[in-house]
Amino acid sequence: MTDETYPVNTGIFVTSKLMKSICVIPARYSSTRLPGKPLKDICGLPMICRVWQRASKAESVSEVVVATDDDRILQAVEKNSGHAMMTRADHKTGTDRLAEVAEKFPDADVVVNVQGDEPLIDPGLIDNLVAEFAKDDELQMATVATELNDENDMKNPNNVKVVLDRYNDALYFSRSLIPYPRNAGIASVFKHIGIYAYRRNFLIDYAKMEPTPLEQTESLEQLRALENGFKIRVIKSSCRFVGVDTEEDLRLVNEIYRREEIA
Repeated sequence: MTDETYPVNTGIFVTSKLMKSICVIPARYSSTRLPGKPLKDICGLPMICRVWQRASKAESVSEVVVATDDDRILQAVEKNSGHAMMTRADHKTGTDRLAEVAEKFPDADVVVNVQGDEPLIDPGLIDNLVAEFAKDDELQMATVATELNDENDMKNPNNVKVVLDRYNDALYFSRSLIPYPRNAGIASVFKHIGIYAYRRNFLIDYAKMEPTPLEQTESLEQLRALENGFKIRVIKSSCRFVGVDTEEDLRLVNEIYRREEIA
């Protein structure tokens, strides 16, 4: 989108300073718990195509690209009128794959990373992330969190938690419960949602940084940015997130699509 303004889901228009943003969806065929996950059916379409459709509804991005290393995924996306690009097969992380695509868009200012297993992604959330960069020229990276209320969810190490400062910048991410509730009920517990946005130049530099000790200990790549002294802005969201990791998740998402007639 190249106009001087773009809408976010609050209905407020913000100045984009002619900022160009793209959305990239990394997708690999292999999955430990759900082999061939990107091509699993969701109401008649492969999941990766549903993610592409949802992300394409965002008003702040000029292009949505699936980045894959598998021709089956490429063919499925293109067959359903989407845009996909083949990337190298030896990338260790999704960020590396994202950076490879970003290199091919030198005129992009912001790159949004949407996970390929989030078929319920809210397009307005993408717009809100991009809007943060229009408001703050110094911002290099942003992500999303949602409040947890269930005690089991709080203790589940598969749910990554994040603690924030008063400016909504991340202080730390952990698989452990943070903050520790010695005095319960004072601070909220937030679950990190793995959608990111980056300044393009920062993303390319970030992908080249060496893994850091906390990143390796927690197996959380975003800690690399914090350990190198960069801020990560966190948007709080009440959106529903159902990432697909298991057959049960897949059944639930299909049920939601049918019940709510999501297009």
